[in-house]
Amino acid sequence: MSMDKFIEVLLYAVPSLITGGVAYYLFDSYFKDQQHTRRWLLQRENQKQSLPLRLQAYERLALFLERINAAKLLIRVAPLSDDKNDYERLLIHHIEQEYEHNLAQQIYVSEECWTIITTAKNTTIQNIMKTNNSEKVDNADKLRETILNDLLASQSSSSIALSYLKNEVKNIV
Repeated sequence: MSMDKFIEVLLYAVPSLITGGVAYYLFDSYFKDQQHTRRWLLQRENQKQSLPLRLQAYERLALFLERINAAKLLIRVAPLSDDKNDYERLLIHHIEQEYEHNLAQQIYVSEECWTIITTAKNTTIQNIMKTNNSEKVDNADKLRETILNDLLASQSSSSIALSYLKNEVKNIV
């Protein structure tokens, strides 16, 4: 008779264990789904708050690239004297000042985008220095004229960086 009791207990226990296993699986799936939903909603809320900040950073960096574009820089910053070296230092000072003013924006853009922007700044400075060291440049006005003529021959580094920046903004919006 003990074998009959064992079978009877087993007949009651097996369906209970199966029901318990199914219930555990369903509750576990439900709670995981709820956790994923909460995480997704929280992430979506954070994106709503951070997107305007990121877009503002892209706007400021676009303005920075426009301001260091040699053609616009030369129009905005006039030479104070005829000394070409003074004018070179003045232009580089303006570029560095703009760059330092926008340093914090790098936390909102990709590493690659920031590298391209920094490269555009450095290339602009190098082009100014290279042109100033040219033998055909003997005063500030000639430096200005030569830089503008060189720009007509090729696309500026800030224009290339601005194109990249625009493409990155299209990808985040």
